[in-house]
Amino acid sequence: MTDTTFDVAICGAGPAGMALAALLAKRGTPAQRIALIDTKTLEQASKDPRSIALSWGSRQILEEIGAWPVAATAIHQIHVSRRGQFGRSLIDRDEHQLPALGYVLRYGDLVTALGAVCARAGIATLRPARVEAIDEGADAVALTIAGAASATAAIVVQAEGGLFSDQESKARHRDYQQTAIIAQVRSSRPIAHRAYERFTEQGPLALLPQGEDYSLVWCVRPDTAARLQALDDAAFLAELGAAFGERVGSFTHASPRLAFPLGLNADPRSSARTVAIGNAAQTLHPVAGQGLNLGLRDVAVLARLLAQGANPAMLAQFTELRRRDRDTTVRLTDTMARIFANDSPAQALLGLSLAAIDMVAPARGVLAELMMYGRR
Repeated sequence: MTDTTFDVAICGAGPAGMALAALLAKRGTPAQRIALIDTKTLEQASKDPRSIALSWGSRQILEEIGAWPVAATAIHQIHVSRRGQFGRSLIDRDEHQLPALGYVLRYGDLVTALGAVCARAGIATLRPARVEAIDEGADAVALTIAGAASATAAIVVQAEGGLFSDQESKARHRDYQQTAIIAQVRSSRPIAHRAYERFTEQGPLALLPQGEDYSLVWCVRPDTAARLQALDDAAFLAELGAAFGERVGSFTHASPRLAFPLGLNADPRSSARTVAIGNAAQTLHPVAGQGLNLGLRDVAVLARLLAQGANPAMLAQFTELRRRDRDTTVRLTDTMARIFANDSPAQALLGLSLAAIDMVAPARGVLAELMMYGRR
């Protein structure tokens, strides 16, 4: 990166940050007027083994910038149930005349594809580098970058959120007292292209189809997470089978497990010349897999506006245009994370509500639309 004055400086070159840079370039912002700054090299980010779920709407955004196709497993159906209660709902792609409801892929594969797009576009990139200070003035924002020349930008976009446990509290903050256990697991009778969201008294348990395996996101109380992490693979898989049931047979293999604390940390506000998108604006519970998809919807709107002019008026429009979708998604995931995570007698009513949704096609349609496109 040779220039030090930019129209837009993006702090964080994860999927949201790189997608924003690529969309800005595609919509007419000169590539040399866009800066991408990140603490990791692209090679480091590309080795990230975590799995992510992309909605159909997110695929459309990636297609627009040339970052699709990526190696991924399509989701044709989403099965939602409550452990120990009658009632379930099944969302099917055929009801929406789509080839898939969403996709499961490696985080590293996505950032590799986006990195290639940004490189082809000639977007100015500084990595590894750490932004030490941001000083917003009336006419520009000054960035102090460790070990490099300082830079100025008309607009600065925060796109690096990090883990909930490492963040400073924002306006909407809630510690769910849940930990997500992440792993790849294999079962004896997998059902191709079907994803599962199963609510338990401690939190949701998701199985997302990925190749021959499933990507597991199992949300439990911290003490339970510590106990599960201490088990050997055989004992862990037995506990997983007891929690999930036998819909996909027995669980036969698990990769090394990771664990992350979960919480809500969101602030939709922007200043005159700085704005946050994606995980930096709203860190969500992973229920329904909305985090990255909400962030890519942020990207699509912000790119359209900043392509018209990198100025405070566009940031004010962005905040207002994104308010309903952000608020709806935050409330939806927050409610689902809390209301299903207990063993009160009211859980029987929640099970019946899933059955009711399954019997009423318009209700299933509303839920599916929110998951695929957000509130429009």
